[in-house]
Amino acid sequence: MKFVADGMLGKLTRWLRMLGYDVKYSNDFDDAHLLSLVKKEKRILLTRDFELYRQTIAKGFEAFYVERQTKEDTLALLAERFDIKLGIDMANSRCPKCNTKIKPIPKEDVKDNIEQNTLMHYNDFWICPKCKQIYWQGSHWTKIRKSLKMAKETFQNLQRSERHNT
Repeated sequence: MKFVADGMLGKLTRWLRMLGYDVKYSNDFDDAHLLSLVKKEKRILLTRDFELYRQTIAKGFEAFYVERQTKEDTLALLAERFDIKLGIDMANSRCPKCNTKIKPIPKEDVKDNIEQNTLMHYNDFWICPKCKQIYWQGSHWTKIRKSLKMAKETFQNLQRSERHNT
């Protein structure tokens, strides 16, 4: 499953890439280019532009209208609609910056590019082969895990609500 996101969804794009999903994104993509990517590459459009959403659906392509909600609510709704897994598997994660699949890299190979304090506290590192950004599960992972936990809880509430209404 591949997505393309409009220029208003940069944060959502980074989340989906961390979750392992291929998401094309640029602030420079105009509506025509977004539609072209949807058509040529069979991508699902994610947009906050309701008119663009309607236009995409009218042309027979798949799109998801992202209303102004919390990231956790948006992730839960995407999980419900597209069966997105709300857990990060570093073996499948993509670079939040450039969308390339990240790869594990030995600690020894990053020692010249990472602060000593980070090297003392962490052993597992990943690198983006394209942009060379280095990643590790640092203190910010507490917030990431909390957001994903909240998104999972919202998703479960949506599932319960659906079962109750049928």
